Amino acid sequence: MKGIGASPGIAIGKAYVLTHQEIKVDQKNIEDKEIAKEQQKLENAIEISKKQLQTIKEKAVSELGVSEAEIFKAHLLVLEDPEFIGQIQYSIENEKINAAYATQKIMEQFIKVFQSMDDAYFKERAADIKDVGTRLLKNILGIASQDLSMLEEDVVIFAHDLTPSDTAQMNKNRVLGFGTEIGGRTSHTAIMARSLEIPAVVGLKEITRQAQQGDMVILDGLTGEVFLNPSQEVLQKYQSKKEMYENYRKELEKLKDLPAKTSDGHRVEIVGNIGTPKDVEGVLKNGGEGIGLYRTEFLYMDRESMPTEEEQFEAYKEVLENMEGKPVIIRTLDIGGDKKLPYLDTPEEMNPFLGWRAIRLCLENKEMFKTQLRAILRASVFGKALIMFPMISGVQEVRQAKELLEEAKKELEAENKKYDKDIKVGIMVEIPSAAVSADIIAKEVDFFSIGTNDLCQYTIAVDRMNEKISHLYQPLHPAILRLVKNVIDASHKERIFTGMCGEMAGDPISTLILLGLGLDEFSMSASSIPQIKKIIRSVSMEEAKQIAQEALSLSTSEEIKEMVEKKLDHLNITIM
Repeated sequence: MKGIGASPGIAIGKAYVLTHQEIKVDQKNIEDKEIAKEQQKLENAIEISKKQLQTIKEKAVSELGVSEAEIFKAHLLVLEDPEFIGQIQYSIENEKINAAYATQKIMEQFIKVFQSMDDAYFKERAADIKDVGTRLLKNILGIASQDLSMLEEDVVIFAHDLTPSDTAQMNKNRVLGFGTEIGGRTSHTAIMARSLEIPAVVGLKEITRQAQQGDMVILDGLTGEVFLNPSQEVLQKYQSKKEMYENYRKELEKLKDLPAKTSDGHRVEIVGNIGTPKDVEGVLKNGGEGIGLYRTEFLYMDRESMPTEEEQFEAYKEVLENMEGKPVIIRTLDIGGDKKLPYLDTPEEMNPFLGWRAIRLCLENKEMFKTQLRAILRASVFGKALIMFPMISGVQEVRQAKELLEEAKKELEAENKKYDKDIKVGIMVEIPSAAVSADIIAKEVDFFSIGTNDLCQYTIAVDRMNEKISHLYQPLHPAILRLVKNVIDASHKERIFTGMCGEMAGDPISTLILLGLGLDEFSMSASSIPQIKKIIRSVSMEEAKQIAQEALSLSTSEEIKEMVEKKLDHLNITIM
């Protein structure tokens, strides 16, 4: 089967097919003497479910942090809810029905009630009820749950999609690779896989129907190919390819402490993207020289209330201290679009990606925004912090955001709280209007960071999650390269730097073009750092400039990609 290679590497092992099938239970009328037995079944299932959720919660805390584990705390509370559990107990006793049917009946009633509510927060609770209720039902029936935290052997996971909750629970030491039916290179699964350095292929359409539990599979995250029950010949071929890839990665490890410097001495920065303080380890392990994007929205997600200033301060402080003086660009809250907060009332929108999100939302929720700015400022004395505003469309938003930053500074001064008075402020260039007017905005900020995921989406008018038109999502589109050049040229004219934190920055096919266009900083998933560093160290700046100029003269992304591949081959640069 052929999908989209989303995270490099080769996985060979048994298939684990993750399915979310509805469980249908028959109603059984019980006699008085059977009531106690059915109530006991319920009690036992509640205790088993609590132990499972507690294990998952502890795992999520240790691997992802306290805020990411909040969702499992909420699930545990459902099992202690006297209204939910009480109604199941009442149905068993008074309607004289079996425990499984009573649980399913009450669960469906609660889901229906929550789904019918207008409030977005309560609608979200329907998913919690379904998740916990299904777990409880399986434990009553003695059905082994597909619990990704309890994996007991090495597997390649196949699913329709993997949610953040799925990946939070996963026993990552047992996962060899991911394969999903939907998604692209910028989907949650792809980004998570690259962060975890696990091979992944997305867009595999019918994989959960074709793969069976325990099938021997080969998953090639480099080419997007997946083989089910391969022949011995194919298996041997890929075992050799896997060994070659692992040796290649070991060679790249030798570059860890070397600078990203061209053969004629031009220096750029190679830094990492992170979502939580736990991700810092991977950036440092792979030789990252800083953090080019700290996605702070993960502090706000999967929890019941807004993070306090103190909680945010501690998270930012931890990252800055662990980076030991290396730069950390902290992006302010980028929520909206496909990311919503249950405790923040956001409207239903026809086009949420073009709507009330990121800086637009923050400028209307000034106290919430200032709380985050205060936390970042307070943490700034523990390292080298930079502040970045997302989703900027023009200079007016920059000025409004900077005004609120000044207010936060004055508040801290009045409270005798220290902060870095020279903290640098930049913007994420991800809207075409910002890229086109970069010369105007450059006069207001200290740096740019190009977010190519949304810049491509908005410029080419392609929903990057829509499989029907995913082939049109082309980071090497001539229009994108011209916008990138315009942003870099405008920044250099004002003597500020331009970085890139979108997925394009970690794409080896794009590296020589971006280098030749004058990009100062490349920020990417930690696992991509060694390869991009190797490419940069393998050429001169003059060679890179010539490649960039040639790319700008070509008409299609296919022509550009073909040209770059020939240049890499000519320069004897291997990419895997």
